[in-house]
This record gives sequence, C-alpha cells and structure tokens, in this order.
Amino acid sequence: MSPVKKIGPVLATFIVANNMIGSGFFLLPASLATQGGVTAFSWLIGMVIAIVIGAAFARLARDYPDLTSPDDYVRPALGRDMGFLATTLYWVAAWAGNNAIAVAAFGYLVMLLPIPADDAGVHLVGQLVLVWAMFAINLLGPRPVARFQSFCVVFGLLPVAMVLTAGWGSFDGDIHAAAWNVTDTGDFAVVLANLAPVFWAFIGLETGAMVAGLVEDPDRNVARATICGVLIAGVVYLLSSVLVMGIVPHQELAASGAPFALVAITILGPWAGALVAAAAALKATGTLGGWMQVTGEAGARAAQRGYLPRWFGVTLANGAAHWGLLFVALAMTAIAFITLEPTVAGQFGTLIGWVTLLIVLAYFAAGLALIVGTPERPSGLREKILGACALLGCGLLIFTSPWSMIAGALAVTAVSWIAFRVFGPSPRTL
Repeated sequence: MSPVKKIGPVLATFIVANNMIGSGFFLLPASLATQGGVTAFSWLIGMVIAIVIGAAFARLARDYPDLTSPDDYVRPALGRDMGFLATTLYWVAAWAGNNAIAVAAFGYLVMLLPIPADDAGVHLVGQLVLVWAMFAINLLGPRPVARFQSFCVVFGLLPVAMVLTAGWGSFDGDIHAAAWNVTDTGDFAVVLANLAPVFWAFIGLETGAMVAGLVEDPDRNVARATICGVLIAGVVYLLSSVLVMGIVPHQELAASGAPFALVAITILGPWAGALVAAAAALKATGTLGGWMQVTGEAGARAAQRGYLPRWFGVTLANGAAHWGLLFVALAMTAIAFITLEPTVAGQFGTLIGWVTLLIVLAYFAAGLALIVGTPERPSGLREKILGACALLGCGLLIFTSPWSMIAGALAVTAVSWIAFRVFGPSPRTL
C-alpha cells in the first residue's frame, strides 16, 4: 500500500482558515452593528487570543499527532473526568452551533423567496427545513457531503469577494464615524463585551492540530498553518466588518438578516443583492452540512470512548453515524424553538454567545493539559508559559460574557458531569 500523501503548510493554512470563515462572516456584521464600529478592537483582541490558543493546540499536536478528539490530549494529563467534559462540551457546542449556521443560511435564502423576510415564524420553518435537509444529505455518507461542501465553497464565496473588493469605493467615513459607538456604555466596555461574540468566528482554530497526522513536518507546519490561518480569517473578518459599517447606516444593518446582500444592493443594485444572497446562502448551507457531519463523527468517537451511549457510535455501511445524526437534528430542532427571537441578528447573537462559552471551556482544558503535562511528556517552561497564556485568553472570554450565559454554560457542564458520574461506565472500563 502506498503511503498517504501529506499536505504542505500552504494547503494546511487554507484548511484552517476555511473552517473559520463560515456563518460569522455572513451575519456577524449585523450583530455587531448594534454596538458600533468600535468593535473593530474586539476583532483585534480576539485575533490575538485565537493565535495564543491555536499555538497551544499546535504544541499539543506535536505530542499527540493522531488526535481526533479532545479526550486524546486531555485525559493523559487531567484524567477521565476532564477528558469527558472537554469531549462532551465540544460535541454539545458543535451541534448547538449548527443552529447559528442555519440561522445565517436562511437569513440570506429568504431574500430570494416570495415570503415575508421579517416574520420570525417563517425563519423558524426555514431553519428547520435546512436542518433536516442536511440530515438527509449526511445519511448518504461522508463523500456526498464533502462534494456538496466543495461545490458550496467554490460558488459561494466568489460574489461575496466581489462585494469586498468593489465596496471600498463606496465606503463613507462619515457613516462609519456616526456609528462608532451606538450604546450607552463606554468604548472599552463595548470592546470587552463583544470579545466572546467575535471569537465565534475563530472557532475551528484547532483544525490544524486535528489533522496534524496528515501534514508534512507537523512539528513546524501545524503551528505555521494555525497562526497564518487565524491571521487570514481575522483580517478578512475585520476588513469586512469595517467595510459594511461604512456603507450602510447601523440601524439598517442591525435589522438585516443578510448584511452583505444589503451592501451589494447599496453599491451595485438589486441584481447584486440577489446574487450575493444566493452565494451566501449556498456557502452557509454547505458549512451546515459539513459541521453536521463533524458533529455526527464527534458523537461516534465519544461513544467509542464510553462518554456517550453506544448507539451514537453505530454507523451505516457508508460510514454515516445515523442515530447520532438523528439525535443532533432533533436537538437542533428544539434549540431553534428555544432561541427564536424577532430578528435574525438577535437569535444569531444568542446562539453564538452560549456556544462560544462551551467551546472555550474545552479550549481551557487544552491550556491546562499543556501546563500539567504527563510523566511521559513533561511540560517545560515554554509549554507552561504558553498554556498559562491560553488560560488567560480563555478566562478573558469567559468573564467578559454576560453572567446569564456563564451560568448557563456552567449548568450544562455540571449536569453533564453529574450524569457521567451517575450513569457512565466505571473507571475500569475506560
């Protein structure tokens, strides 16, 4: 059997960047418009935090090049309970985060349909149709999902790139300045309060570590791919957010479920708005299909480790984890009802705030594992400093979030751990 061909640092960089440029790219500008242009500093701080956490993952990948789950690097250093929590919180956050992707996708798709664009009930039905359509596609197996996602990436980003390029000619500094801070609080408070929402855009930074076994010279190239991927995604997000806030007044932007389409209409006309709406809906739908596949596989791996019931790990002949995917689709349906709000941006903001905290708790475990190390892989001074910086970044994201969201994330963590202790397998079987 011929050896698997490894990927170089450039391709690995774009894999990392592509996994971060998703629903946040298409809808975060509308969410941030309720705060103002000062959130550009939130992007800069979020980018620094993402680079630090990404570097921590890259260092862990050197010791665990075949890792496929948070349990692979957490349990050796911190034990089975922390391994369970990191794995389970990541899994829960992944399928709950899929709802935010569905919100973004239908927010653009509804512009192309002869139905009310501002009706919350319409958006609920649309989200559910997308969720169950992607569930059906995932039942066909990983290869059809990969083909569908590739098609969506290629044809979904080109019109949006056109807007990002042409839009600077219509940028109005007065519009941007007028919406610098549209809240009743100071600039510094607004910047801190938006750290967790903008960090949603950087979720996926761990991708480079997760595919370290497929990368040439992973000791060097995983770190390069991770940091460069974060920089590419961060610059794209920052420039796009600044651009749209300098073209469309913040009141219109905040009320829009499709901010890039609104910008396209403003600078090029209705035809461009329809084109961008179709492209953005296509890209976000492809992202939803791909992340549902990741969620199903993550549940299957958790079941194989004894962290979820065995039926999560049962797969069809084509590799689809059908029972796990069914659970995810049902859970996403429930989340859609629970988080429904009058505006697309409002529902999106609620979802990403809660999901980001759950993901950050899993990232926190990675930083702690790097500090503690194991007898076989003891942590040196550089690892301890890097781990401490990652913990500091995670702590900043957590404690600048609303206390209600912190309480909710901690409640999910506590309930999950108690259930594992009561109903989970004995330590001897793990």
